[in-house]
Amino acid sequence: MSGLSKSPWIIHYDASSCNGCDIEVLACLTPIFDVERLGVVNTGNPKHADIFLVTGAVNEQSRDVIRNIYNQMPEPKVVVAVGICAATGGIFRDCYNISGGIDSVIPVDVYVPGCAARPEAIVDGVVQALGVLEKKHRDTQVAIKSIDKVVYQRAEKSDAPEIMALQKNAGQCEAEIYNNENLPALQQTLGELQNDFDGAVFIKAVVNGKIIGSVRGQASNGSALVSGISVHPYFKRRDIGRRLVDEIEKAFPDAKRFEAFTGRPNTHGLQLLGQAGYQEFKTEPFTPAITWVYLQKERK
Repeated sequence: MSGLSKSPWIIHYDASSCNGCDIEVLACLTPIFDVERLGVVNTGNPKHADIFLVTGAVNEQSRDVIRNIYNQMPEPKVVVAVGICAATGGIFRDCYNISGGIDSVIPVDVYVPGCAARPEAIVDGVVQALGVLEKKHRDTQVAIKSIDKVVYQRAEKSDAPEIMALQKNAGQCEAEIYNNENLPALQQTLGELQNDFDGAVFIKAVVNGKIIGSVRGQASNGSALVSGISVHPYFKRRDIGRRLVDEIEKAFPDAKRFEAFTGRPNTHGLQLLGQAGYQEFKTEPFTPAITWVYLQKERK
């Protein structure tokens, strides 16, 4: 991790700013402030970036771009919102086409205040981001070594931001399988996920306080609808998804039938549900290349 922290790569995106914060970000690269002395490299490829630096508020045009860049970045990654517009929407937050700050679309780790944010504050934000990056990497390594200590328990609404980040992470793997970024898991907002807690039961898989898996279930006419099975990519192929399905079924003792769905060609999802005893009963086209497969299981 020392090499990563000593030479972090940053990708900068202007969501819709007045250009004030963007100029200050460029000033950080000049000899006066020289953020490159920290080993920082400004890259245009999200797949090479460790830190996502965003300026400006989120609007209808930038929302999908922000999600796309974030989803393409490898783990661990850190998001830095630069300026008051990126933090809250600023003076534009009540405009008809502004949906708020960056955290309305993706999780934010560091906020840099200001209008415009001063170069010194931006550099300080990058330094803080390095600390967050190291912590995320350290926590993931500890969790991998403690995989035999997974705890399965009911999630609370306060867990929504972490579950959202997990869902985006796992959803990106599916997006690569389907070659489609418009999957429901990637399009859902934090507010929508929080609203789901009002009518659904969420189960989380936790290792050392870190949520590495989640699933949700909802009662419907004597049946239970199982959805949102998400497992962190680092913990795939460890039977966590199967255990999550078992735990969500236990949360509905009165359900006589369980229903779930996944997509074809996602063979891993079909295999997971098949091993849990689910059988296909109908299909539905989503796109020319993707077919939703619905499966069911009777309680024995």
